[in-house]
Amino acid sequence: MSAQFNAESMYTYLKGYAMGRKLTDTIKALAFARELHKDQLRKDGQPYIVHPLTMACHAITIGLDNDVIIAACLLHDVVEDCGMTVEELPVSMETKRTVMKLTHLKPTPLSVYYQGIMSHNYASIVKLLDRCDNVSTMAGVFTVAKVRDYIEETREYVLPLIRSTKDHCPELSDALFVLKYHIISIIDGLEAALNAQ
Repeated sequence: MSAQFNAESMYTYLKGYAMGRKLTDTIKALAFARELHKDQLRKDGQPYIVHPLTMACHAITIGLDNDVIIAACLLHDVVEDCGMTVEELPVSMETKRTVMKLTHLKPTPLSVYYQGIMSHNYASIVKLLDRCDNVSTMAGVFTVAKVRDYIEETREYVLPLIRSTKDHCPELSDALFVLKYHIISIIDGLEAALNAQ
């Protein structure tokens, strides 16, 4: 699969945006995440950093330009995938708490993991951005069984985050609608294609 987005361009855009808005956690998270993910690849062969950068750019485009949200987008996988601890993250306590909620420590059941996310508005938003990007890139990369499992997990655990977040943060209704529309469109389309085989 060819790269849809250029990591360097997104990094430069985010750095300029964060500096202009004085988003201190985002500025620190950018370099930190790029360094930690530098040798990692996604399943489609793209540099791993493209995923958190895409999430952060998506957040800004739909009006979720909060420093904690953007920084947590950039750092959401570093504890789980890079051997870091939350305490080592160079960001505020609120961003650290958000990343901790997003970190799925095995063998924590999914129901417990998602309940923890649902109790935290920033973590809920970042998880929705994460799932939005992941469902957008899974076709042709995941096995059919993995796609079906991912769709089931999305319906059971991720979509309820939208309702919960909207109840707690009604001012985010527009952004939540965009995320919901995107996620449901993709999983419905993939499911229909799989069922037609």
